[in-house]
Amino acid sequence: MRNITVKVHPSKANLKKKDQLAWKIAEIASDKAKIDKDALEMVINRIIDNASVAIASYNRKPVISARDMALAHTKKNGANIFGLNPKIKVDCEWATWANGTAVRELDYHDTFLAADYSHPGDNIPAILAVAQQTGCNGMDLIKGILTGYEVQVNLVKGICLHEHKIDHIAHLGPSIAAGLGTLLKLNTETIYQSIQQALHITVSTRQSRKGEISSWKAFAPAHAGKLAVEAVDRCMRGEGAPSPIYEGEDSIIAYVLSGPGKKYTVPLPRVNEPKKAILETYTKEHSAEYQSQALIDLARSLNKRIKNLSNIQKIIIETSHHTHYVIGTGANDPQKMDPNASRETLDHSIMYIFAVALEDGAWHHIKSYTPQRARRKSTVKLWHKIITRENKKWTKRYHNKDPKKKCFGGRVIIKMKNGLTISEEIKVADAHPAGRRPFGRKEYINKFKILTNGIISKSESDRFLNLVQNLRKLKARDLKGLNIKVIPSLQNRKKTNKRQIFN
Repeated sequence: MRNITVKVHPSKANLKKKDQLAWKIAEIASDKAKIDKDALEMVINRIIDNASVAIASYNRKPVISARDMALAHTKKNGANIFGLNPKIKVDCEWATWANGTAVRELDYHDTFLAADYSHPGDNIPAILAVAQQTGCNGMDLIKGILTGYEVQVNLVKGICLHEHKIDHIAHLGPSIAAGLGTLLKLNTETIYQSIQQALHITVSTRQSRKGEISSWKAFAPAHAGKLAVEAVDRCMRGEGAPSPIYEGEDSIIAYVLSGPGKKYTVPLPRVNEPKKAILETYTKEHSAEYQSQALIDLARSLNKRIKNLSNIQKIIIETSHHTHYVIGTGANDPQKMDPNASRETLDHSIMYIFAVALEDGAWHHIKSYTPQRARRKSTVKLWHKIITRENKKWTKRYHNKDPKKKCFGGRVIIKMKNGLTISEEIKVADAHPAGRRPFGRKEYINKFKILTNGIISKSESDRFLNLVQNLRKLKARDLKGLNIKVIPSLQNRKKTNKRQIFN
């Protein structure tokens, strides 16, 4: 690996292309790096994982809306939409929109946390859709996904967006553009222009994850993917982009992020070095914001230890800066304590999540979020006894550069009415590579079967799992079958009486 210093340069300096971050990213996207065996296997795991959560969200409202919009843009040799008959095809950018929304809706796929936040699995819907439409094979897809992960993970390590209230999809647009460049075997110049265009048009604010969180949280990465696909298409036609997008005088760094005086350090593999960043990412066992995963596991274990939860006087969760200020009481969002809040808000409230997991000794992607569950009197009472606070020890662990030492948990201090105190801590989630029950192929398949049970047939489940596990050998015609069809009774398109533009 190498460390790239990124800073603003005045226009008169005429920064050379080869010295720009976008060009260096484009170089690794267009290289001939060998594929790491473990990284290849993880690509398969993450495609299974994405399919799991996409099918589980098939009949949720944002997913239906995105799918209906996509179905207004059918294309004979286009891409598939998750859940539909594979004979139905739409333009790849609209498949990206529909499938990306389905993958993100339940907040249940993979994550990477460093200087910023990310869900690298959001790269997959766009790269898969373009692969299906353009006749790519399984190895092309693998290479494209590995590049997408590599770029996003390393941008997240080097450039913090959230401190400037910029949403993390600003790293997703460039990573998808780079991944598509690898998939399509584009030259460095075209990928360079695509990365810059994709970044320029995918910068948005974090208000989508603040206050009363709406369904846009599910649409946001799909929108970034759709825009990235269109950016790559334009650049393949010879169009250019704002340049240099990171280092320019009026660039992203200069006027959106930390300004002309700031230097960022972005790690990147060397040209032709295997791309293995996907191995640093981790999926979710529970459908909730990643920083709650370990604390859900801790709450489950405490459920067996505390017999009468009504005897609890107060719960303090000591955790990292990010957890405290994003999903804890440090966010100062009253909605995070509101029993009438949206599901999207509740899955970003560690107070709610910990209370439910402590009461139930379990977590469920649907049952744990129902309005009835959120309004249960005992839950509301317990929920409002919970506060979070930052502990610099946990913040330091969160930012540890060694993936084996990086932690996303915290210490929970429970004060009982009789004066007793119960204190326990957890460093990482059970499913984390360093956790008590790390996810491997068996666990990904089990998650897939649980989430798709009753939604797809056993024969369809077996067909998809057999196909995806043979990904490296799939030809273009096989890749068009890398989709899942839900049972016939669920395929009927729901009608709406609301006015709309796309029909």
